[in-house]
Amino acid sequence: MPIYEYECTSCGKQFERLVLGSDEEITCPNCGAGSPKKLMSGFAHRSGSGPLVSSSGGCSSCSGGSCATCH
Repeated sequence: MPIYEYECTSCGKQFERLVLGSDEEITCPNCGAGSPKKLMSGFAHRSGSGPLVSSSGGCSSCSGGSCATCH
């Protein structure tokens, strides 16, 4: 079950949503508007037995260096 990142086209709030099905209607948790814009998300992968590596530079929804610092 993927987690997608969205940005509301009405209020500009960015948020994440666990999407269970393709027919699920996504609304902004801040203002309730529908049809948010899906953002490009980073992903993490493990190379062999090495550390978990993220493809993005940090968390898009906070100023921390990684999502571990704000979530």
